[in-house]
Amino acid sequence: MKKTLLFLLTAVVLFGAENILEQVDKKLSPSSADSYKKLINIEPDGSKKEFLLYQIKKDKDKIVSLFLQPDSEKGRSTLRLDENMWLYLPEVGKPIRITSMQSVVGGVFNNSDIMQLDFSAEYDIKSEKDEGAVLVLDLKAKNETVAYDKLLMEVDKKTVTPTKIACYTSTGMLIKTLYYKDIKDFGGGIIRAAVIETDSPLYKGYKSIMVYGKITERKVSDELFTIENIGKVHEFRK
Repeated sequence: MKKTLLFLLTAVVLFGAENILEQVDKKLSPSSADSYKKLINIEPDGSKKEFLLYQIKKDKDKIVSLFLQPDSEKGRSTLRLDENMWLYLPEVGKPIRITSMQSVVGGVFNNSDIMQLDFSAEYDIKSEKDEGAVLVLDLKAKNETVAYDKLLMEVDKKTVTPTKIACYTSTGMLIKTLYYKDIKDFGGGIIRAAVIETDSPLYKGYKSIMVYGKITERKVSDELFTIENIGKVHEFRK
């Protein structure tokens, strides 16, 4: 009992009254920001496929992506509003509904990983465990539409950013593990992992990597995050 009380007092001193998960979200990205990132899919034979994406995020539940490379994917865009997602293909000329567990680029990352919302928008903290340098958060999905039913998130106390996230189904099966690496100062007070790697027991030998090249705080209007404008993301790019 004394140990639990001591941990709770320590957590309050370290993180204040604000939800720890909300602080993690703020460390990963300003509430409104744009970013450039590279996705790399590595197959068991060592072959690689790379994609360059531009993304704009607003609030906890809105994000759009625009594919810049390779040429075969250039101009494709995706929109996520809460748990609803759409893919726009220039050659088709209209949005198509997609799901969070699909992947528009193949590899181990699915659409929800690539179009990540704030964790506090999708998960509640079920329990917290102090393990010295890290806090282990047991997170439960707010509803059944969230891609993973449960996350075990290890949070570095010093940077208040994730170091490792294990993703599970409702039956307790491990789907994948995300590893946050290479803490980088992106400027504007944004200090977070520049690299996220993932592997999965469901895709043995496969590996995917996400590398952030730039993250900048930016105010954008809500009109960007509409189905009508999903094919015009390039017009908002800086």
